[in-house]
Amino acid sequence: MDFVSIRIITGDIARLVGFYERATGVRASWATEDFAELKTASATLAIGSTRTVPLFAPGSSRPADNRSVILEFQVDDVDSVYRNLSDFVRDVVREPTTMPWGNRAFLFRDPDGNLVNFFTPAARHMPG
Repeated sequence: MDFVSIRIITGDIARLVGFYERATGVRASWATEDFAELKTASATLAIGSTRTVPLFAPGSSRPADNRSVILEFQVDDVDSVYRNLSDFVRDVVREPTTMPWGNRAFLFRDPDGNLVNFFTPAARHMPG
């Protein structure tokens, strides 16, 4: 088994895809007007419109209703990314902070309210 992607269902796919393209610097690949993917070296963020939900099972997913999953992206310098996105990200949950386990993390919400964590691993920002 290989974990390859996570999918967000949204009521406004163009807005959410545009947000993640800007936040990550990754260009989306559109399969249809209802489905796009942002592919990184290790995983894919898929974004589907609410029109795709009935293909799986009607009512099985609701947009902007997540309060349990954190989307995590590893970056080289979280402080630099934070500065670059400070005028773009509207809902900052936590400015860059060194977490108890050593990672430096910047948490924010996307336009649908999903929690996003951009982080730099401890070894990359530790002195020495």
